[in-house]
Amino acid sequence: MRQPLRVRLGLAFIVATLAIQLGSAEAPAQQPAGAHGELIDRFLAPDETPLVSYRAFRRLTASTRGGRMSAAIEAWTTLDPIHGFSFEVTSMEGSGLIQRKVLIAALEAEQAAVQSGSNKAQSALTPANYEFLGTAPERGRLVRMDVKPRRKHVMLIDGALFIEEDSADLVRIEGELSKRPSFWTRKVRVIREYNRVAGVHVPVGMRSTADVLIVGSSSFTMTYRYVEINGKPVPGEAQHPQ
Repeated sequence: MRQPLRVRLGLAFIVATLAIQLGSAEAPAQQPAGAHGELIDRFLAPDETPLVSYRAFRRLTASTRGGRMSAAIEAWTTLDPIHGFSFEVTSMEGSGLIQRKVLIAALEAEQAAVQSGSNKAQSALTPANYEFLGTAPERGRLVRMDVKPRRKHVMLIDGALFIEEDSADLVRIEGELSKRPSFWTRKVRVIREYNRVAGVHVPVGMRSTADVLIVGSSSFTMTYRYVEINGKPVPGEAQHPQ
C-alpha cells in the first residue's frame, strides 16, 4: 500500500469526530422525573445566546504510524450565516502529506459539512439520537451523565457527558465512536471540550485517537482561540496570533 493511502486511512476518524455537535431538541422525548430529569431538561433547552458567527485561531496537529509521522498547521477560521465556514492557513510544519491529506482535509470536511447542513440532525446531542442514562457527581460542580446512541453511527459517541451542575452547560464529552468510520479503523476515542467565551457556549478543544490497520496508532488534536463571537470582539484577544 502506498504511503499516501496509509495516511488517508487516518482521515476517516478525524472527519467523524469533527462532526459531533451540540443541539437542542425540537420535541424532547419524555425524560425521567426528579433531579436527573430536571438536569436533562435544562441541558436540552435552547441556549439563550446561540453561536451564529465567530472568528477563531486554531491549531491542528496529527500523528500516525505510532508518532513516526506528524504535522501541525495553524489557521484562522471564520463562520458567518451568509458565507458559511472559511479558513486561511497561516503556518505549517512537519509532514507535508499529513498537512494536506489530514489537517487541511479536516478543515475542508468541516467546510463541506457546514455548507450542506446534512450532518447536524444526525450528530446532535438530542433525545432523537441518544438515551440519557444515569448521573453521578464529579469534582468541580460537574455531573457525569452516561449517554448511549440509539443507533450505531460514525458521528455518535457511546460514552459520557460532563455537565456543569448550576448552568447545565456541557463542559466535556468523551467516549468511543459507536461505529467504525472505515474497515481500517478500529477503536476511536474522542474527547471534546466546551466553555463559555464572551457569554456564548462554544467548543474550545478536541482530542481523538484511533488504532488504524497497517498504519498503527493515530491521533488528532485541535484547539480554538476566539477573537470575535456573534459579531463582537472577545475582550483581551488580539486579531493576530501571538
